[in-house]
Formats: sequence, C-alpha cells, structure tokens
Amino acid sequence: MQAPKNFVPEPFDYHQEVEVTVESLTNLGMGVARVDGWVVMVPFVIPGERVKARIFRNFQNYSDADLVEVLEASPDRVEPKCPLYQTCGGCQYQHMSYERQLAEKTQHVEELMQKLGEIDHPVQLSHGSPKVYNYRSKITPHYERPAKDGSQPIGFLRYGRRNQLVDVEQCPIAMEAINEVLPEARDKARRDGGKKRRQRGGTLLLRNVLEGVVSDPQEIVSERVGDVTFQFKAGEFFQNNPYILPEMVEHVASEASLEGARFLVDAYCGVGLFALSTSKSFELVAGVEISEPAVRWAQANAKISGVKNTRFVIGKAEAIFNGLKFPGDETAVVIDPPRKGCDASFRQQLMQFRPKRIVYVSCDPATQARDLKEFIEGGYDITRIQPFDLFPHTRHIENVVSLTLSSRAPVLAAVEGEAESQTESETESAE
Repeated sequence: MQAPKNFVPEPFDYHQEVEVTVESLTNLGMGVARVDGWVVMVPFVIPGERVKARIFRNFQNYSDADLVEVLEASPDRVEPKCPLYQTCGGCQYQHMSYERQLAEKTQHVEELMQKLGEIDHPVQLSHGSPKVYNYRSKITPHYERPAKDGSQPIGFLRYGRRNQLVDVEQCPIAMEAINEVLPEARDKARRDGGKKRRQRGGTLLLRNVLEGVVSDPQEIVSERVGDVTFQFKAGEFFQNNPYILPEMVEHVASEASLEGARFLVDAYCGVGLFALSTSKSFELVAGVEISEPAVRWAQANAKISGVKNTRFVIGKAEAIFNGLKFPGDETAVVIDPPRKGCDASFRQQLMQFRPKRIVYVSCDPATQARDLKEFIEGGYDITRIQPFDLFPHTRHIENVVSLTLSSRAPVLAAVEGEAESQTESETESAE
C-alpha cells in the first residue's frame, strides 16, 4: 500500500510489521512497546503480551501501529462482547478481564499522581462497578447529513477517526431499556432525515430515568440516589452509571465527615448531588454553583426529598466562599469540577478558606494531580486516593482524593478586596 504524502519514513517504513512485547498501558489505553529502544504504541493489548503490529505513523520520538496479531496472549485476555469492538471508538478495554481493567486503571491513577503532581501516596484498588455491561443510563448516537435512502450511519466515532461514524444498532454498555428503543429511534431519525434533506446531521438522546427512556433534551426527568430524588432536564449533565453512584456518594460523605467536620461546602454543586446526598452527615450544608438554573434545580431537589439543612448559593467566580458563615476549621469542602479541573482563582480562594477537610472528585486525574500539588504546597496532606470505575471497558476513571489540613500548614494572608463580592442570590432550601 502506498504511503500517505505526509508520512515520515523513519525509523519504520509505512505498514512495516514488527514483533514487540507490550511493557505497559498509557492512561489513554495504548500499549507501550519498544523496538531497539524506540517506542511503538499499539492499541487493544495487555502488558506482557507478545504481538505483531503494523506501523502507520512515525513521530519525532515514537511510532503508532495497528494490532495485527496476538502472538502470546495474556491470561487476562477475554473475548469482547461487542461485535463492533476495535471498530467503534467508544471502548478501549473489552479485550481485558474486568479484574485486570481495575488494576490497570489503578496504575494509571498512580502514575498520573506521581508524574504530574509529584505525589507519592498509595492508590487504593479501583472500586469496581456492580454492573460492567448494560450500565450506561444515557447515550448520544450521532448521525451525518441524512441520505434519501436512510443509509447514513447512526452511532459513534470510528476508532482512530475524528469525523467518521460507525453505524451502531446496539450498544452492550448501554442499559437494556435503551437498547430496546434504539432501533425505533434510529428509524425515526432516518425517516425524519428523508424529509429534511438540508439538515447537516445531529445527535440523538436516549436517557433511561425513573420515567422510562426519554429522548427530548428539555424533558424534566428524575433519578434516585439512595434516599434522594434529583430532577433535571434530560439533556443536562448527571452521572450515568446509577449502579456505582450510590457507593461513590457514600464514600464522599464518609471521607468528608471523617474528622468530625460539622459543616459541608459542595463547590461545583450542580443540581445538588453531593450536597443533598451527604446532608445527613453534617449540621449544615451549602452548595455553591455559578449556574443559576442548576442552583434552582438544587433548591427544588432539596424540597422534593425534604432535606432541610442545605442552602444553595449562586456564587461569583471571584468570591466563591464569601457570605458562607462556616468556620474553615469545622468545615469540609467537596469539589467536583469540570474535566479541566479547578481554575486558579478557585484554588487560591480554597486555600484562603482553609477547610478542615477537602474531598476532590475528578473525571480527569491528570488535571486533578496538578491541583493537588498546589493543595499540598498550601499545607494539606493526602489521606486517601480511591478511584471509582464509573465507565467499565473504557479508559475513563473517576478519582476521589481526600485531604486534611496539616498542623504544619502556614497561615495565608487574606485575598485583597475579596470580602465585598458575594452575590445576594442565595435561598434557604427549607423556605
């Protein structure tokens, strides 16, 4: 096969085959192997395996290859359940036993903590999901510009491609109820597409909630976590593995209250997941969120479940903790930021507030490690690192890190001019 025009022919020829032994996995799920010291990245492998790989791209310090054949298989290799595995880009680990997946993800967290946060602290074995297939309560298949005959694919990105879709008729990691309605949802999209030839494409929503499977992003839906019911719009963010979520929430509540903190601040509180679910462990709880609609949902959810010791604040980014009457030395803070982690202003304000405990929930341990390094420099000690596997068969991992304020912590000067910035938009949820 002729090489692409931009192919760099060193150190390997295009489609040259090499036999390698896999040393480790990256946190993106790629196997790391070497040929005479040169790194070769191979997908869908397990450390210790001997494989044949085909080079398709050379970079300045490593090469990318496709997996051709497993020559010596790991005892942890299993048969994937999905016929589209290695074609659909949604999963990276279906070829691995679940026990091995948990071990690899634990290792990923440990390496990220060390490399990006200079954190040398033991990482607990990843807490596994009670259900490893049919666990996702929400999927969003994509489709391209409709074809007259309805032949366009409706599914997810093809592995290794940025804009090419794979047609997905069933998804083994989606809940059974979603797979039951998926054929009709696909047929409807194709029928509608035939009537709207100018449409560029779009995304379907299928979310399984207490009301059943819904497809309208604006529909108000309900989820239950433990004793608390949460309402939100179907298209908005809410964790989509309900089988493991109660266990993670219980862990967060336990860790936050471990040293007797009386109060809790739930920063980035969203619709109130952690604030309401942990409220029994604290005298008073405050949820802080810069999104006004999310705060309104959190307030409504408190009333729905009869939680009376919480309040939710629409916080300004530059004055998140102002107006909260909780003393830092009796307060725990739970933070669950977006994938990019905490911004610099938040990190500074958190260090000024000096809570007794911090429990940091993250969907990206890489940005979490960066933030943790600053918290440690500010006087906090890590007491526990506990990953939770919300997304079996994928490379993703949720990580929960607990910290406590050290007796050696320095006293920081107040941030100049911060005291007058608190928004007036706060409402007692018990009103």
